[in-house]
Amino acid sequence: MKDTYKTITKPTKETLFKDRNSKFFGYAFPVFSEQEIKEQLDELRKQHHTARHHCYAWQLGTEHVSFRVNDDGEPSNSAGMPIYGQIQAFGLTNILIVSVRYFGGTKLGVGGLINAYRTSAKLTLEASEIIEKTIDVFYKLSFGYDMMNKVQRIIKEYNLTIINQNLALDCQYTIAVRKKEAQTIFKVFENVFKVEITKLS
Repeated sequence: MKDTYKTITKPTKETLFKDRNSKFFGYAFPVFSEQEIKEQLDELRKQHHTARHHCYAWQLGTEHVSFRVNDDGEPSNSAGMPIYGQIQAFGLTNILIVSVRYFGGTKLGVGGLINAYRTSAKLTLEASEIIEKTIDVFYKLSFGYDMMNKVQRIIKEYNLTIINQNLALDCQYTIAVRKKEAQTIFKVFENVFKVEITKLS
């Protein structure tokens, strides 16, 4: 079972690719929602308000993947798809890549554009910090204070991560479990007397 994915850790520094006086400024951002994507695109449009084309591609999700490409006025499939091709080539998700073009006066033709946008995206990804993350399942644990030591022992033994804790009348932990270990961990806690475990969607 595949339970890892690759993404970038932080926005990438601007890259520049030139072809026959046209300039292609490349950007990559880690993103988790379409709202975030829209905000990043709006920012870049403000920053490069005189540029003729803001072409981009993005992919979101680990198990249920969604993606979109946009040629922003360039000939069909000459910009967004070559950018998306690089997202696939690097095996990334939760990422937005934008290539902003300033027209240099010479037409590049469809082949030239495909090459320019692909190269711009490739340079941007080569300048990115790429990391591998695990796909996690989240559980809520509910238990009394008398069970705290037992729960802590299991968490330590299986090297689990506590994402959130709420200690009031009783204790509630939200834990992250690597997907391929999720069933095992669920059974472990299910078999502990006085500890309730529920999966969070």
